[in-house]
Amino acid sequence: MHTLLKISRAIDALNRRIGQALIWLVLIMVLVSATNAVLRYLFNLSSNAWLELQWYLFSAVFLLCAGYTLLNDEHIRIDVVSSLLSRRAQVWIDIFGTVFFLLPLSIFIMWLSWPAFMNAWISQEISSNAGGLIRWPVRLLVPLGFCLLSLQGLSELIKRVAFLRGLIPDPADKQAHPVVRHRIAREDAAL
Repeated sequence: MHTLLKISRAIDALNRRIGQALIWLVLIMVLVSATNAVLRYLFNLSSNAWLELQWYLFSAVFLLCAGYTLLNDEHIRIDVVSSLLSRRAQVWIDIFGTVFFLLPLSIFIMWLSWPAFMNAWISQEISSNAGGLIRWPVRLLVPLGFCLLSLQGLSELIKRVAFLRGLIPDPADKQAHPVVRHRIAREDAAL
């Protein structure tokens, strides 16, 4: 289990670094959008490439940060029933959801989206819009994003099982264990 926890920390570190780096894409996306609007309204200049770049950046943030969102437990959750249950029962629900829903679905989408990326890569597909961008980079975001989500799902599964076995504190309790969080952050930085 200790080896699996090291793998989990490595996955967490990967998704944390990617998420923190991609935060800057939001600023770039806003700047591209503002520049495009200013050029269009003040100078009557327009390009489909700028609009598509906005879409690509939004797709990158949305898809590549899905694992980061899961790492920080910021995904949408409906806790009407599970909030009435014990913490151990909630962890079992997380395990069930990860094993039977999250991992199969994300792996399936990753598997289905790979051929679309490969076709775009091989054919060097270009947008049908005048002045549009090449398509393979945005098509690569889908399998890559779901790969990161699958890895984070695996990491969360490892942490939940380790919690049930009494090896680590509750991974969802972000406030109760600042010493443990600090140690994990140092270990992540060392990876």
